[in-house]
Amino acid sequence: MGGVADVDGVGGVEREYGRHRSMSWGRRGFLVIALGYLVSSTLRESTMPGWARVLFLGSLLALLGTAGLGYWRGRTFVRADGISVRGAVRVRRRGWHDVYDIRIEPAPTRRKDGPRLLTYLYDNDGRRLQLRCLDDWQWPDLEAEVDDLRTAAARHRGTGWEPRPEAEDRVRRRAGHRTAWVRAFNGAMVVLLAMFLLMLWELVSGSDTRPFLLLLYVPLAAFALLAALLHWRWESQVPWYLRETPPVPPAHP
Repeated sequence: MGGVADVDGVGGVEREYGRHRSMSWGRRGFLVIALGYLVSSTLRESTMPGWARVLFLGSLLALLGTAGLGYWRGRTFVRADGISVRGAVRVRRRGWHDVYDIRIEPAPTRRKDGPRLLTYLYDNDGRRLQLRCLDDWQWPDLEAEVDDLRTAAARHRGTGWEPRPEAEDRVRRRAGHRTAWVRAFNGAMVVLLAMFLLMLWELVSGSDTRPFLLLLYVPLAAFALLAALLHWRWESQVPWYLRETPPVPPAHP
């Protein structure tokens, strides 16, 4: 379901953003083939212990179940008292008095059959909340839709949309630390992959394997080291589109 406007009068804020454009059949086929390969590779005879197979399949099913539930249930609800975002399990709410800004930002990854621009809500503490299904994949004219939402919400907020230096500082600081966590995690995943390949080489060569050292301790140590370093340099992690204070938007009626 798309945005439902004007249910509480002309220029009303009540609306719901849901998914009305699905992923392509090519991407669906790729996901099915990749999932089938992972499951069949895990179930057939291999050197992987039984407990490891159960753990892997359980984690895979939990991940897929959560992603599928989020894909099916994901919605953004806009009401007179604020904005709610429903995910796979929980609902996150922000009252209008807590909303600092609503912004369009580039998606972390860009695909032909997915969004390239996402919409985020920033609260007064600089925390970010993605408004699900409010993107350029679901809404080709995303800028106009977000501008219309900001206009409709103006009277409920009670304040203008002008940027505030202290709030912008909090936004940038949180963005830098958030990016630091993501890059530390990605770096740890690269280390984990390298350790997994090293363990396979040990198995093939007949050497003593060290699964806990290679697959647990080393990646955790890499994550802790990268996280500490990147958080120390959080200013360098701030995305380019947040490094400058945005211009003051035009006044809304």
